[in-house]
Amino acid sequence: MKYGMNLLLWSGDVGDEHLPMIERLKTMGFDGVEVPLFNLDVDKWTRFGQKLDAIGLERTAVTIRNEPDNPISSDPTIRQQAVELNKQTLDCCQALGAQSLVGPFHSAIGIFSGAGPTDEEWKWGVDVMRETAEHAKTCNVVLAVEMLNRFETYLLNTNADATRFAREVNHPNCKVLHDTFHTHIEEKCVAQAIRDCTDLLCHVHISENDRSTPGQGHVHWDTNFDTLHEVGYDGWMVIEAFGLALPEIAAATKIWRRMYESEEQLARDGLAFMQEQVSKRWN
Repeated sequence: MKYGMNLLLWSGDVGDEHLPMIERLKTMGFDGVEVPLFNLDVDKWTRFGQKLDAIGLERTAVTIRNEPDNPISSDPTIRQQAVELNKQTLDCCQALGAQSLVGPFHSAIGIFSGAGPTDEEWKWGVDVMRETAEHAKTCNVVLAVEMLNRFETYLLNTNADATRFAREVNHPNCKVLHDTFHTHIEEKCVAQAIRDCTDLLCHVHISENDRSTPGQGHVHWDTNFDTLHEVGYDGWMVIEAFGLALPEIAAATKIWRRMYESEEQLARDGLAFMQEQVSKRWN
């Protein structure tokens, strides 16, 4: 198992000023960090990747799509912009040395039509993701498509949705992510949701029901860890938590109060929680 920390807890655009904190994550015992890629400056990420190499941390990356680049827009110009931004983000992944790109880049976050996805919207999303996956192959990056709860998006709301979507994309570089926060809201049976996506599962977000310290809320943790062990999962487990540092996606995450002692406390306690749960089952 590899343990990671999503840097969105600190910033939507990490830089050299965050390196001392990132070094402390390495000292805590994390194997890698999940880097937000909203700034698409390839040269910046080349330099930053070299600094993470020096620290000794692997990396994954996370991004989102917004209304002006919505992959399921009825406007083909907007859909093409989604493709281009996804490709630019993958170029940044390659520069950074990120193994995978995760997140809701299948549709615009926080944008709603007032209904569920139409057949056309679904097809547009699949087409954009297939083109994205082809570029991901050239960058040696795996896409981990992330379903979100119904209050953040309407295209993919369950693991079954994400799995069906990835199957229709039908590309070896397009897989799915399991997120304990979103499935806690949407799934009737979390265990079955994990089983249903096992063959495409490549990434797990460990996220508490209030988005703060994993293990201190009421996500069904035993169910999640028991089933991940049952299906033989052995990949990234990345803490995804949010604080007050992200005005870019505050409207979607709905975070405006501090729910932890400090970011470092959250990271340290969250890592200890993951390691404890894994050691009970995998070792």
